Amino acid sequence: MAKFLVQKSGPLNGEVVISGAKNAVLPLMASALLAEEKCVLRDVPALRDVEVITEILRSLGSEVTQLEESVIEIHTPQIKSNEADYDLVSKMRASFLVMGPLLARTGRAKVHAPGGCTIGARPIDLHLKGFATLGAEIIVKDNYIEAIAPEGGLVGASVYLDFPSVGATENIMSAAVLAKGTTYIENAAKEPEIVDQANFLNKMGARIKGAGTDTIKIEGVERLHGTEHTVIPDRIETGTFMLAAAITHGQILIKNVVPDHVKPITAKLRESGVRVEMTDEGMYVIADENPNLVATDIKTLPYPGFPTDIQSPFMAYLTTVNGASTVIETVFENRFMHVAELNRMGANIKTDGDNHALIQGAKQLEGAQVIATDLRAGAALVLAGLVAEGTTEISEIYHIERGYEKFIEKFKGLGATIFKIED
Repeated sequence: MAKFLVQKSGPLNGEVVISGAKNAVLPLMASALLAEEKCVLRDVPALRDVEVITEILRSLGSEVTQLEESVIEIHTPQIKSNEADYDLVSKMRASFLVMGPLLARTGRAKVHAPGGCTIGARPIDLHLKGFATLGAEIIVKDNYIEAIAPEGGLVGASVYLDFPSVGATENIMSAAVLAKGTTYIENAAKEPEIVDQANFLNKMGARIKGAGTDTIKIEGVERLHGTEHTVIPDRIETGTFMLAAAITHGQILIKNVVPDHVKPITAKLRESGVRVEMTDEGMYVIADENPNLVATDIKTLPYPGFPTDIQSPFMAYLTTVNGASTVIETVFENRFMHVAELNRMGANIKTDGDNHALIQGAKQLEGAQVIATDLRAGAALVLAGLVAEGTTEISEIYHIERGYEKFIEKFKGLGATIFKIED
C-alpha cells in the first residue's frame, strides 16, 4: 500500500497553479447526462474521484472521451441503464448525484448507498425529500434507493431544505430542470460549486435563477442540449496552499484563484498575522515577514462561512502558532478524527464532544507514523509533516489522491521534501 514520506522542508516558496474544483466537476459530469448531445468540460482535474464517476457514466451509457489534458467530452445519446453500479457507487459519495439527472431524463433512477470519506452520517434524506416533492415515488431498501417519476414526468414544486445541503441542492436542481412548471429550492446551499452547476445547466438550455442565494428558481424546459464549460478553480486546494505558505513561514504565489471564494480563509490568516495580497499575477500569501504568527478561532459554517473542508488543515497550522485557539465544527459531526493523529505528532489538542476543540499552539511537532483518516485530514498531516522534526509517514493516502491533482509534484515544486513510496 502506498504511503507519503514528508520531511521538515523549511519555508515553501514559488508559485502554484490551482486545478479545477473536485467538488464542482463531479456534479457537472453527472449533469451532462441530461443532454443527448456532446458536452465538453475544461480544467477537469486528474483525480480518482473523476475516474470513478467516469466509469459510472459509462456504465449508464455515456461515451466519455479525453480530448486533451484536463479536457473531456461526455456524450450520452441514450441512457442504457437506470441503475448505477454498486461497486462504483460504494467508492464515492458524490456518485449519488447521478440520481437527479437519471430521474429527470428517464423517469426512473436506482442507486445503491454511496460511499466516500467517513466524516459523519451525511444523510441523503434531503435529496429524497426533494424528489418526492417533485412527484417521485421513493423506494428505500437496505442496499439501494429507487425513485420513480409519475406518468408524465416530474412536476415543479417548492422544496424547502431543512439544512442547506450542497449535494441535495445540486441533485434537486438537476432533477427540476426538465420538470413541468416551476420549482423553488428554499434554504438552498450557496456554495460556488452550486453557481457553477447552474451556469453549466443554463448553457445547456435550462432556466435557473438565484443560484448563490438561498432561493433558487428553476423553470422546467422540454430538453437540454450540449455545451462547453470551464470548471471553476478549487477553493479547497487554494486554501491548502495558502496554509502551506503560512505553516512553513514561506511565500507562495497562487494562480487561478477566485478571491471571493476564499474570503473566510483569507480573513483568518490575516488575523493570524499572514499577509495575503491579490495582484494581476494571482494571490500572494506571505508569511516570511512575521516570525510571531498568532492563534485565531475558527467555526465552520455553510458557505459563505468558514469551509469545513479547510478545518483540519487549519487546525494543523494552529498547532504551530503562538497562543490558544478554538475550533468549532458545525457542518459534520465526525470530523475530528485527525486530532489523534496530530497529537501523535506532538500537538496539544483537546476535544470537548464531537464538535469543539481547544488547541494550545507553539508546539514543535515531531515526525510519526500517522493515518490519513479522510481526504482533508490527509492534507492536514502533510502540512504538519512539513514543519515536524524528522520524517512523517502517512498511510491511507488514497484519500488524498481522491481530491488533489498532482499533489506531490505541486508541493515539490515549492521546495517540499515529500515522497510517495510503495510499502
